Amino acid sequence: MATAAAPVGYAAPQASEDRYRYKYLIAISVTLAAVLELIDTSIVNVAIPHMMGNLGATLDEIAWVSTGYIIANVIVIPLSAWLSAHFGRTRYLTGSILLFVMASFFCGASRSLGALVFWRVIQGIGGGALLSTAQSTLYESFPPEEAGMGMAIFGMGVMVGPTIGPTLGGWITDNYSWPWIFYINVPLGIAAAIMTWIYVPNAEHQERAESIDGWGILLLAIGIGSLQWMLERGERYDWFDSRFVTTLAVVAFVSLAGLIWRELTIDEPVIDFRVLKSRQLTAGVAFATLLGFALYGSVFILPVFLQQLHGFTAWQTGKVILPGALASAFTMAIVGRNARRLDARYTVVAGALLFFYSMYKLSLMTYDSGTDELWWPLIYRGVGLGLIFVPLTNAAMADLDVAQLHQGTGLFNLTRQLGGSLGIALMATMLARFVKTNKALLTEHVVSTDPAVLGRMDAMSRALMAHGADLATAKMQAMKVIDMQITGQANVLAFSKIYILSGLALVGALPLLLLFKTGRARGSMGPMH
Repeated sequence: MATAAAPVGYAAPQASEDRYRYKYLIAISVTLAAVLELIDTSIVNVAIPHMMGNLGATLDEIAWVSTGYIIANVIVIPLSAWLSAHFGRTRYLTGSILLFVMASFFCGASRSLGALVFWRVIQGIGGGALLSTAQSTLYESFPPEEAGMGMAIFGMGVMVGPTIGPTLGGWITDNYSWPWIFYINVPLGIAAAIMTWIYVPNAEHQERAESIDGWGILLLAIGIGSLQWMLERGERYDWFDSRFVTTLAVVAFVSLAGLIWRELTIDEPVIDFRVLKSRQLTAGVAFATLLGFALYGSVFILPVFLQQLHGFTAWQTGKVILPGALASAFTMAIVGRNARRLDARYTVVAGALLFFYSMYKLSLMTYDSGTDELWWPLIYRGVGLGLIFVPLTNAAMADLDVAQLHQGTGLFNLTRQLGGSLGIALMATMLARFVKTNKALLTEHVVSTDPAVLGRMDAMSRALMAHGADLATAKMQAMKVIDMQITGQANVLAFSKIYILSGLALVGALPLLLLFKTGRARGSMGPMH
């Protein structure tokens, strides 16, 4: 007999007709929370100059506003399965959203750097629950034949969130002030928390651990924290030429090795690495790392290209990028509705090749390229990513028990986030080195005895003298202009290489699909049709 609907914090099993009654309301609430978390990963970047001025901080000091948040975030993500079982999913998810909201308010109200960094860490702790908990919740909230649609709704947020973060931050900062990039979370977060408390049920298959794995939590915090810190700060300190970065790498390696050993040898681990016995999940987690590398790396590099070389504002950059993000969301909606009829081993290959083609087209951009030339490459990128995310996630979780889903989604999200951090760190480093190398090569061809260079110098000098400059000043300014042009061309060539590397990273992950026993979505039955 059907039980009466009891959406608030219930744990009792529901009859089949009631179990999925609130699926779309659950999807909206948990996806909204996840989007807020993802936006806050990048929204502060465009407001950093304003924060430096208001708080009297250096660039190195203000960087902790981003670093502290991300480190706290990636530490909590793999812990979220254990915490959800310990406190109950409804209480844990609602409490995490409210912690995120409270921290957001105090971030906006901060009047010192120390206070802002502290509350950003607290915000990251609250936000860490929102990705993997949301994903595992959606798997239970939709019937197996509609699981792809639940992942599509979540995937739209995952893809669109990092894209609109800098755009939204730029618009808010330009029209209001930087505290409002945090205050905007308050009403939206409260709405998500209320909906979560009312509609999201406790997990039916999670068992609360009788003991607390304190050593596991400590090793996780030290290992993941050190690794993320190294990725965030490595480029600034010239990587392993720095004793500090080398120490972080050693600490991360030793701590994570100790964590894996401990979690595999105790009965109630805080992270159950045993779920990686699933070859499907292991291959999916490895693929997620390279997906994060390519996705976050390309998301990071394009705004830099537009703002440094073309002088775009954050708002203008966002308007260029938005159509591609919408194409990704639209593609995921279609893929989600047809998830049971699709095989990830084909859609992911198609998506990766389309992503590579978009990166190739972007690599052909020149110093004089306009925004019209970005339209189709970004649409291709969006469609390609849309073809990858939902099928890959569903296939990676295909042979997990329901009770293992939270651990599986936690590891999947953790590796994607770490892959993204690695992508941003390496691409920032390679960009700087490529620019330096390219400029040196170009400068070798621009010598004072070259007739073309002499002619260009003479023409610019005459033009400057016609506007009142004396001969010595005109020649100096002409040399500066030529140096700027060389630097600009060196940047264009560097960005071209970075785009190709982003595409190759994703294509390089394709052999992992050979390890998949099936490319079918979780819960699919019967022959493909």
